[in-house]
Amino acid sequence: MTKRISPLRMLALATGAVAMTLMVAACGSGSTTAAGGTPAAIPSSHDMSAPPAPAAQPLRPGERFLNLSVPQPYTPSAPSGGTDEYRCLIVDPHLTKTAFLTGTQFQPQNAPIVHHAIVFAIPPEQAAAARAKDAASPGQGWTCFGNDGLGGNQRSAWVDTWTPGNSETILSQDVGFPLQQGSLLILQVHYNLLATDGHSAGSDQSSVRLRLTDGTPATKPLDTLPLQGPIELPCASGETGPLCDRATAVADVAHRFGPEVGATEAKLVNECGNGTPVPGNTQHCDVPVPAPMTVYAAMGHMHLLGRSIKVELNPGTAKATTLLDVPAFNFDDQKVRPLPAPIDVNPGDMLRVTCTHDATLRGQLPELKKLPPRYVVWGDGTSDEMCLGLLTVSARK
Repeated sequence: MTKRISPLRMLALATGAVAMTLMVAACGSGSTTAAGGTPAAIPSSHDMSAPPAPAAQPLRPGERFLNLSVPQPYTPSAPSGGTDEYRCLIVDPHLTKTAFLTGTQFQPQNAPIVHHAIVFAIPPEQAAAARAKDAASPGQGWTCFGNDGLGGNQRSAWVDTWTPGNSETILSQDVGFPLQQGSLLILQVHYNLLATDGHSAGSDQSSVRLRLTDGTPATKPLDTLPLQGPIELPCASGETGPLCDRATAVADVAHRFGPEVGATEAKLVNECGNGTPVPGNTQHCDVPVPAPMTVYAAMGHMHLLGRSIKVELNPGTAKATTLLDVPAFNFDDQKVRPLPAPIDVNPGDMLRVTCTHDATLRGQLPELKKLPPRYVVWGDGTSDEMCLGLLTVSARK
């Protein structure tokens, strides 16, 4: 059954309508057997020491760098008895005219607790709402599980995703994310406090380097298109406990992250299937293309139990094309991957995201060994999962 999705949601990045935040996963040396019987790497903790900032790629004609930092250090604290906080922090590029964002490099200041970051662009008409949200929340920024937390009719754009080890991705075409005069940026930073049982592990004052250009009359504006699939991963053989019951596990996600995130799995089961959960390691979702667009790049994201992820165009037909194929999911390779050449897609085409997870990894990972087993569904925490494909696209007439 196909997932019905509007052109507005596909192309305008109405992030308040989609619970789409990222976590991170780590894969290291060793071998085991995945659920399908094929050899696979045993994930292990990634190097948590602060990595040096990647060397900047040279500026191209017309480009300039703009370095921004969170105004003050922020000390995270996980709410609702959990071990994860998602914090939205404002940075102001002080733009005096429209510019195009052609590259982004996020840099965590406290790498051991920063597990990922998403950069959202807030248009000038929403800037006052963002500042009011900041002022009304204790401390710097605000808690924002699921999205940027602004709600209402806000139209923020998801312009970049960072996970440890990632470097700036630059497309060769004349494209960029448009930033108008007066726009703000929000850094949605996921702080993972699992190692300290949800308590403070010091402050963080992360920064971001923007690659900007004034553009040309031919510059095409970019969007990020999210493709989400359900996760229905039962406890592994031999695992027992209250959270191995699906309803209990879903209620636990809602308790830790709020009703919007808690309702995401049911929404995905309805949109991607027939409304009935089908437990299993591999799940997928078909998304019809509602309007003409060009795809330039793709990225796949899962959490610690992720094994493989694929994004396909028109699977099972003579026009089948693979946009992304990560057969051995690796935390240190969660980067945006430009396509060999841009691909035009049109109404009538179908996009499919497919993810495979492995519950047996829970007993092998130091991060998860001490946690109780659970039936895993979509959620924002380290012990939850996601199935998320991200396409970098531009609309066509």
